[in-house]
Parts: sequence; structure tokens; C-alpha cells
Amino acid sequence: MTTQTQADAPHAPRRAGDRLFKGLTTAAGIVILVTLAGVGVFLTVEAIPALTASHDDLLEAIPGSATLAGYTARLVFGTALAAALALLIAMPLSIGVALFISHYAPRRLAWPLGYLIDLLAAIPSVVYGLWGIFFLAPRMTPIYAWLEDHLGFLPFFKGPASVTGRTILTAGIVLAIMVLPIATSLCREVFLQTPRLNEEAALALGATRWETVRLVVFPYARSGIVSAGMLGLGRALGETMAVALVLSVSNVVSFNLISSVNPNTIAANIALKFPESSGVAVNVLIATGLVLFVITFLINFAARAIVGRRDVAEAR
Repeated sequence: MTTQTQADAPHAPRRAGDRLFKGLTTAAGIVILVTLAGVGVFLTVEAIPALTASHDDLLEAIPGSATLAGYTARLVFGTALAAALALLIAMPLSIGVALFISHYAPRRLAWPLGYLIDLLAAIPSVVYGLWGIFFLAPRMTPIYAWLEDHLGFLPFFKGPASVTGRTILTAGIVLAIMVLPIATSLCREVFLQTPRLNEEAALALGATRWETVRLVVFPYARSGIVSAGMLGLGRALGETMAVALVLSVSNVVSFNLISSVNPNTIAANIALKFPESSGVAVNVLIATGLVLFVITFLINFAARAIVGRRDVAEAR
């Protein structure tokens, strides 16, 4: 008498609930892809008049800029600089706060602190912008003056220091605070998923708590930290109102972080100029939005590739 193997056994019929759930999740994925493609097609179609506009039409739409490429390049520079400053400030803080909550803080303090960090994500961006204008910027003015006096030999702090505090560095600090809850929450969850047996093994071998974190927790959470950084970068790249309120823009290319002459970002430029624009000027703004869309897509794609490659390497 032969027995039927599991591979040869007929598949059990799926329940109606399973089929419904699979259909809903598949439909949700398709909707996201269709929406993403629709946004890309809309931006491309609306940007074509700006790409094909004559020299005179561009001069009328974007005074002071002879070409669309030069105009967009300055905005891309400002966007990248503000996002880089935000990540440079936010990521070390996010990793430190997440590590404190997950491994160092007592339980009665860790959970309330985690909830407070998560609540920062619910604050509207316009509130951050107003806080940056009326609270942070005036208090940064003496710091900028000190930086000009003592570190003015560096191109980042050569001055003249802003008397209002509305600089690209102030905007970067505000963006860093906005990025902080997203990056911290993700890092915290990844740190908490580190296998407890691995940590206990390191401690049993004589490792200190910091050595355990450095040799066990960080290698395990590397891909999660990269994901947190990329999500934070996406938030910083697309932020509009906070930057538009805080930044005193001049649409220039400058690495001076404490001057009143600051580069502008793509999102803030669209928000500030769209209400009063018409004709080709609207298409120019949409074209810059298309550039931001492509940059964000490429960054997310690269992050997903990095995380996937590391996951495969760890699985081996």
C-alpha cells in the first residue's frame, strides 16, 4: 500500500475569505502603480510646453534665467542641500534616541518617550514653519554671528551672517526635526527586532552593553537604518510649507549656510510662485516638479535595491 506524498496531494480549496483578501491586496498594489504612473504621465505632459518653449517665452516665465536647465539646476541644488543638512542632523539623533528607547531606558520611561516621538509626526508642517520663524530663527542669529567670527575662513560660514536667522541652515534644522520621528520610529522597531539570544550570547562572552550594540544590534539593523534614512530623505526632499516659511530665498547656488542669500528648493518654489503664475510659467513649475518626482523615485529605488541586496547577503 503506497502513501500519497504531500507534494502529490491535491491543493486544499481556498476559503472565500482568503480569496477576497488576496484580491483586495492585489487591487491595492495595482491602484498604487496606476496612480504613480498617472502622476508621472500628467507631469510629463504638462512639462512639455516648458521643454519646447522659445527663449523669449522662458525669459518672460522665469526672469533672470536664460535656460530651463539652469533654472532647474539651482533649485535641485537647494533641494539637495536642505535635505542633506536635515539628514546630517537628524540621523545621528534618530539612531541615538531609538537606541536609548530600545536598550537603555527603563520600561516605564521608554514607552511614553516613544509615544512622544511618534506624536511629533502628527504636527502639521506649517506649525513647524511658524516655530522656525518666530522661535528658532531669532535664537540662531547670535550663533551665526559667532560662526562667522570664528569659522569664517570656511566657505560654509563666511558670512555675512543673517540678522533674521532665516537661512538654509535654519531650514535644515527645521527639516531635521520633522524627519526625526519617522527615522526614530523605524530605527527603534528594527533595534527591538534584534534576536535576544544573540545579544545574550554577546553579553555572556564578556561584551559590554555598548559592544553588544555595536557588534550585534547595528549589523542586524543596518538595512533598517538605511531604510529610515531614505524615508527621512524623501520627507525632506518633498517638504514645502516649512521651508517656504523659514527660508529667505534668492534662488542662487551657494554653500554659505548662514547668509541671507540662500538657494531655494523645488517644492517651496512651486508653493510660493504657483498662485501668481500663468501660461508657460505654470508649465515651468510643473517641469521642476517632474524633476523632483524623478529624483525621489530614483532615491527610493536605490534604497530598495540596497536593502534588498543586504537582505540577500544576510540570508546567505
